[in-house]
Amino acid sequence: MVVLGYRNPQTTANFINRWRVRAGIRSITADSARGTRVIFSGGATSGGAAEAQLMADYAESVLEFAGTVLLEDQSRTTWENITNVIPLLEDADRIKIASQPAHALKARAYLRRQRPDLAEKLVRADDYRPGEWMIAKPLLALYGLWMLRGLKADERKTSL
Repeated sequence: MVVLGYRNPQTTANFINRWRVRAGIRSITADSARGTRVIFSGGATSGGAAEAQLMADYAESVLEFAGTVLLEDQSRTTWENITNVIPLLEDADRIKIASQPAHALKARAYLRRQRPDLAEKLVRADDYRPGEWMIAKPLLALYGLWMLRGLKADERKTSL
């Protein structure tokens, strides 16, 4: 399970990072996957703590997640997130990426570009639920389309 960070200049996980952590944790719970590693990915923004550390702290202290946690705390872009987590995914049986749906789609496309062999192990995370983000959904949809503009048509497929 890879949970991608979002700009976090404060000293605790922001709203978006907290939601992403919850989506990642529920993705594990949905499968009852024992032995799953959670990789929090994201470097420091604005000179503060790394997003990965803030998300791990939230998972452990608030959500009481007691599973295996790995940190990738150098990334500043989605491309770097994927590049930097690849060594941590080499031996995984399945790979899930949790984020907002459009962002997760972009990250999966980047994994396909960088390591097609690992992309064969991709399965969808539980990061989309009907009704979630209802008020912000139109803005998130527009932002998602803008963010996906650099992907080829076949990379924008939502099926895995």
